[in-house]
Amino acid sequence: MPKPIPKPLLVLQLRPEDVTADSEYACILKYGQLKGSDTHRIRIETSGIPEGLRLDDYCAIIVGGSPFDISTPENRKPAIQKKIEADFKRLLEQVLRQDFPFLGACSGNGLLGHYLGTPITTKFSETVSCVTLDITEDGKKDKLLKDFPDRIDVLLGHKEACDSTPIGATLLMTGKDCPVQMFRIGENVYATQFHPEGDAEEFALRIDIYANHGYFEPHEAEAIKKASSEKPTPYAQEILRRFVDRYYK
Repeated sequence: MPKPIPKPLLVLQLRPEDVTADSEYACILKYGQLKGSDTHRIRIETSGIPEGLRLDDYCAIIVGGSPFDISTPENRKPAIQKKIEADFKRLLEQVLRQDFPFLGACSGNGLLGHYLGTPITTKFSETVSCVTLDITEDGKKDKLLKDFPDRIDVLLGHKEACDSTPIGATLLMTGKDCPVQMFRIGENVYATQFHPEGDAEEFALRIDIYANHGYFEPHEAEAIKKASSEKPTPYAQEILRRFVDRYYK
């Protein structure tokens, strides 16, 4: 019998700029070792998550980053952000009920943490940089992190983060300046505060585009680009590859 065609992997993107959205998607394909035809890409930054979206049509979900901040006061959030947050509540209810394979990076981490009731504030913000993180004892047993070194380098940059590990979640990675860097709910639902799809070239592009978005002072852009390119982050990207390899069948 012929091998059944696998269901596509759903990629949800929230970036309003074509150049950063396209670059993020290209990195997901590159480091996930995917072809475009392996995925169903939906940019939800203008109209939200489609009402009729069915988890049964997909093998897994990857959610990328976004300039939206959950910690922004409600009266200052644009209507589309409010819609996206409401859409994710609906989606995550299904994801958690089914323990459906999910990997949320940066904004995806905040959306999942917020849904689980964890305060999302600016207390543990980090400037755009390459940071060394610690893998917890639970993380060393996780299928996405097994046999990694105790500490790995990652690329990140965020104005807000989870104040604490969500109730019921397993903390997998932690950092000196931001304690909740990766967690898992159930067996298949993951979130990272860092960007497993990111590399130095991708971050240089984001630094240019988001220079006036409050992640850093604009005059620091060139120094931050240089610092972000000094170390490779192969283990962070291996997390993405392992996630795809585990669920795209």
